[in-house]
Amino acid sequence: MAQHNELGKKGEQLAVDFLLENKYEIIERNYRFDRAEVDVIAKLNNVLAIIEVKTRSSTDFGNPQDFVKPKQIKRLVKAVDEYVTVNSMDVEVRFDIIAIVKEGKYFKIEHLENAFYHF
Repeated sequence: MAQHNELGKKGEQLAVDFLLENKYEIIERNYRFDRAEVDVIAKLNNVLAIIEVKTRSSTDFGNPQDFVKPKQIKRLVKAVDEYVTVNSMDVEVRFDIIAIVKEGKYFKIEHLENAFYHF
């Protein structure tokens, strides 16, 4: 497996662990709809948190959260609208980014709540 894929998988697991430590319930991982993939769908109280996980080995080319593009956001919103509708959920939906940067042997985790909004 390519090294960036392994880093991505490690980042997603770190994000899930972080969310669980912060009292989130993990509802779904790697939910796919159309051409979108939602990394993590989690719930805290009555808020459905849609989590995009971005993991980088450094910030040489920018912060991880800078790599979420408008087209990807549009796809995520469409996928989440479908998910909420199909599952008849009456919840507030929030789009978050968990940005993870490898720093030596450690990882720095930053949780950006309400990172972007519906268009």
